[in-house]
Amino acid sequence: MMKRITRLVVLLLAVAGLLALVAPVVAASLQGDNSVLVLEIEGAVTPAMAGYFERGIAEGEARDAAAVLIVLDTPGGGLNTTQEIIRLIRNAEVPVIVYIGPAGAQAASAGSLITLAAHASAMAPQTVIGAASPVSGDGADIGETLYRKLVEDTKAQVRSLAEPRGPEVVALAEAMVEEARAVHAEEAAETGLIDAISPNVEDVVVELDGHDVTVRGERIRLDLAGSRLESLPMSWLEQALHALSDPLVISILLSLAVPALLIELNHPGVWVPGFVGVMALGLALYGLGQLPVNWLGLGFIAVAFVLFLLEVKAPGLGGLAAAGGLTLLLGLLVLFNSPGSPQFMRIGLGTAIAVSLTSSALFLIVATAAVRALRKQPLTGKEGLVGAEGQVRKSLVPAPEGELRFVGMVLVHGELWRARANEAIPSGSDVIVTGMDGFTLEVQAVGAESARPESA
Repeated sequence: MMKRITRLVVLLLAVAGLLALVAPVVAASLQGDNSVLVLEIEGAVTPAMAGYFERGIAEGEARDAAAVLIVLDTPGGGLNTTQEIIRLIRNAEVPVIVYIGPAGAQAASAGSLITLAAHASAMAPQTVIGAASPVSGDGADIGETLYRKLVEDTKAQVRSLAEPRGPEVVALAEAMVEEARAVHAEEAAETGLIDAISPNVEDVVVELDGHDVTVRGERIRLDLAGSRLESLPMSWLEQALHALSDPLVISILLSLAVPALLIELNHPGVWVPGFVGVMALGLALYGLGQLPVNWLGLGFIAVAFVLFLLEVKAPGLGGLAAAGGLTLLLGLLVLFNSPGSPQFMRIGLGTAIAVSLTSSALFLIVATAAVRALRKQPLTGKEGLVGAEGQVRKSLVPAPEGELRFVGMVLVHGELWRARANEAIPSGSDVIVTGMDGFTLEVQAVGAESARPESA
């Protein structure tokens, strides 16, 4: 009887323990995952950023998370990519919060539109939002008519995003587009552009708990109390693709691609330089496709490539390489620093000069190697043997046929050869090859008069 009671007690305890483990999971599935997914992004608005946002929002929806919180620090980016991100946020089934942080961060240009599109937003102290005036896709000045069209289109979009926050926010958002106006965190909070000023992510969750937001037309209240903050970092591929939006990275890739390809062209069959060159050029072109660059600059870079190629194929005194370096410098400056180019994609003059000098130096190394290869004594065939020195291993003695010549064996380039001379030469003597007849070397003792190669 006691054994049965003991077994029953053990069974009840096991069931109770199992329920204790399962109950939180069941409750989470019924009430949603009480977590806030945190995405962190810094840099220009790129397709890689849009892909990261899409993955984060999909993860939040799949887990029925309390919210997706995007920590944003961006100088701006392409309008098409920005509109894609806005569509992702406005069609999300999970609340999306944009937090401009940490201190010193900005949500300029495209970043301000992304912040307006969020269901709730916050900024860290000493941060900035605004300056959303559009620029052209090639970084050049925009004609007045096209500029007005872009401005009016962007203003209409920000009005639709800002209207729920009131007329004062609408006016400020339009001024960001029309006048490139920017405001700091306190000004944004006073007008109602953002919902809170918070020094860190943890405080954002506390500040916005209980805040009413509209998600896909449904008014809900943010339930963030006690939520777990779970970081969702960018994948290595997303990080790599996002890094390609950096003008400095693109410049380095271009300066690496061209000399690598020239080495492959100058030494066909050495596949490593060709592979590196093609990969670097492909990545550089991908990065250029993410930025509003002036494609005329790429034309100058192509001209620089031709000048460097001519220097390698017809080596001179380095004049073509110098011209190529100057053309490459001009190309980089036009590519990224044209009038109307956003500030975030510009590169400094010193950086452009450093990249151009590095490329020129690489090309000069390639050209010097090519010249030395052309002037180098051949190491194989008849041309490689004539003029080479060797050592007699079997004394050169009168030929058995009765010819007035002397034959023996010599060691040249690590190989034994049948040798013929006009005089007897004892074993161990040093000789020089003066000609070649079939597989027989014509030799002469080193130091002998007229020890010059014969023409054959």
